[in-house]
Amino acid sequence: MKRKFITFITAAIFGLTFIFAFAGCKKDNKVIRINEVTHSVFYAPLYLADGLGYFKDEGYEIELTNGGGADATMAAVLSGGADVGFCGPEAAIYVDIGGSDDAPKVFGQLTKRDGSFLVGRTAEPDFKWSGLEGKEILAGRKGGVPAMTFEYVIKQNKVNVELNYDVAFNMMTAAFESGIADYCTMFEPVASQYQSAGKGYIVASVGQESGEIPYTCFMAKKSYIEKNSEAVEALLRAVTKAVKYINENDSGKVAEYLVPYFDGTNADSLKTSVESYKKIDAWVTDMAMKETAFTKLQDVIELAGELDKRVSFSDLVITETAHKIYEEIYK
Repeated sequence: MKRKFITFITAAIFGLTFIFAFAGCKKDNKVIRINEVTHSVFYAPLYLADGLGYFKDEGYEIELTNGGGADATMAAVLSGGADVGFCGPEAAIYVDIGGSDDAPKVFGQLTKRDGSFLVGRTAEPDFKWSGLEGKEILAGRKGGVPAMTFEYVIKQNKVNVELNYDVAFNMMTAAFESGIADYCTMFEPVASQYQSAGKGYIVASVGQESGEIPYTCFMAKKSYIEKNSEAVEALLRAVTKAVKYINENDSGKVAEYLVPYFDGTNADSLKTSVESYKKIDAWVTDMAMKETAFTKLQDVIELAGELDKRVSFSDLVITETAHKIYEEIYK
């Protein structure tokens, strides 16, 4: 596990590569610095919470950095480069196992299944997972939830494939376009844009096949959570309200609010992406992680050979605030 921890630290340099300074917030608002694992419509409720003014209502603004991988996101949190990490909870599990005086705790879950789509080089309207036998696939960084979830799907379908772990998470699409591998997993809006450009074809939803799993969560150092309980509550309330808005409104209306957060992507493309995630039921309504989901996550990590020992749910996950806010909003 020492190897994973060192990776987190060295990746910190790359985890703060660029910042989206979200507009429409007062200068005297307090700031929550969030490092996200990647920038995707999969995380639409986070951007929508800002676009609808929900953070502003709480007296906060957010500064968002893109880690380009869970290791870099966790490195940003551990080094103090970010207040909150938004990535797969496996990152917090690895740090907890490695030992830390101020280990990050998961205080909210947003996505409940894999958000990637399998993209191939030819159209496969009758796609079957068995058809991947002997193929090479770009599925993510070894030890990361995207790769491990894909491994879980492959093992459940008893298919032998070659998984390429050599390409950095945020470089996979470019590598696939250059001719590497037979298939590549992509998030939205990249997958739909890639297909619209005639470069490839979406053949399956990984999340639909894998079932529910705590995929992307908000986490912060224990000390930050204890000293900034108001900020944690503000974040959870804003995002919970945004999930409710998405579920109760037309995807086209949602897409209009997302346009400022995706340069070069039009509203029609974003509408398609939102619909894709609605179709697979991607988001939780209650952001308090369930212990059964956490157990399944550790099953998946263990199956991938990446878990040295199990971590206690109560030691790593905080649920009280998220569940309180859920009951408040959905009362």
